[in-house]
Amino acid sequence: MPSLTATEFEAERPHLLAVAYRMLGSRAEAEDAVQEAWLRYAKARDGGEIHDPRGWLTTVTGRICLDVLKSARVSRTAYPGQWLPSYVVEPDAGPDARAEMSDQVGLALLVVLEKLSPEQRVALVLHDAFGMPFEEVATVLGTTESAARQHASRGRRAVAQDTIRHTADLAEQRKVLGAFLEAANGGDLQALAALLAPDVVAIGDGGGLIPGVGSRPILGAEKVSRFYLGIAAGLADVQVETVLINGSLGLLARGRHANGRPLFSVLAVAIDNGRITGFFNQLNPSKLELRDLG
Repeated sequence: MPSLTATEFEAERPHLLAVAYRMLGSRAEAEDAVQEAWLRYAKARDGGEIHDPRGWLTTVTGRICLDVLKSARVSRTAYPGQWLPSYVVEPDAGPDARAEMSDQVGLALLVVLEKLSPEQRVALVLHDAFGMPFEEVATVLGTTESAARQHASRGRRAVAQDTIRHTADLAEQRKVLGAFLEAANGGDLQALAALLAPDVVAIGDGGGLIPGVGSRPILGAEKVSRFYLGIAAGLADVQVETVLINGSLGLLARGRHANGRPLFSVLAVAIDNGRITGFFNQLNPSKLELRDLG
């Protein structure tokens, strides 16, 4: 296969962005990683023929992401408050429509992947999500094939055991979110708590820009339900609509708090067996990619 031109590289960009975003959880970082991969490709191409451009670019993108993840372990400890991945937010296509979300990966999974080691995350994404053979995964990680398998296995086991579970289809998501809004708006603590898994977690990312966002997750059905009832009681002139957040239903709220402070919040949820297992409230505008929203 001949080397890619810049135009032909653009056809590979969506694939590479999908790889990088699953590894990094940040659209901006993913775009930077892919651009760096292209610069390295252009330099290597000038020195000789590359027989498998997509494979070469995927491998290099993986290496770049591994380096970013290792450095992120340091930089994210200095991040102000809690950290969540960036969101892709699109209009809700409605109960009778099927949105094309093939380029998306669920927020719940990204939050769980954030708990893995860099090596586990890279191995799991490359092998399980994109089918890269372990021999090539080992090349990305700079280790043996056996070690690459172990990293993926440990990552897979950690994902399976995590309490943040998201198995609901769009119909179930719509039903549970509707009940959540009804209970929150009605101030019904008992009804709200009944919608939450006992080990539910609530995480909010304000990026240091939004006051009132705690530095630690809120854990447990009682604490989380009381927290959201308190939030609902402190809002005024707020419009709430369902949206698609990385392919799953969530809520977009805009308006103002009762004290006059403006509100623009995107709330993603994880739902399993009819109950909410996780709330992921993104208030950092730099982490919101809004598509076709009024």
